[in-house]
Amino acid sequence: MEIIHKIGRRKTAVARVYVSEGKGNITVNQRDLNDYFPTATLQYKVKQPFALTENEEAYDVSVNVYGGGITGQAEAIRLALSRVMCEIDEEHRLVLKPEGLLTRDPRMVERKKFGQKKARKKFQFSKR
Repeated sequence: MEIIHKIGRRKTAVARVYVSEGKGNITVNQRDLNDYFPTATLQYKVKQPFALTENEEAYDVSVNVYGGGITGQAEAIRLALSRVMCEIDEEHRLVLKPEGLLTRDPRMVERKKFGQKKARKKFQFSKR
């Protein structure tokens, strides 16, 4: 099997994932997964596509991720890995789709508008 490359995004985080056959090693920005994501919740989010498709020990993963915070980065990696699992075997789609792992979460921070305090907050109106 050659290396499969996919991209995942969440908020302003972008993750490029390279997957090849191996023993289940996951490196994020040249660091081990457990070093990069210290909490068990974020580690679970990243490994979720492998857990659902029962492939935890089958593939080695190398990830380049930038932008956003650690939660956004973890979810960007999860989306990219889900896309890779679908490319490896189309049957995985039936497992990942109901869990919502193939949907890019469109929620992003709204931009600040000109003439306003914040994105939606206005300056206080004064009649006089």
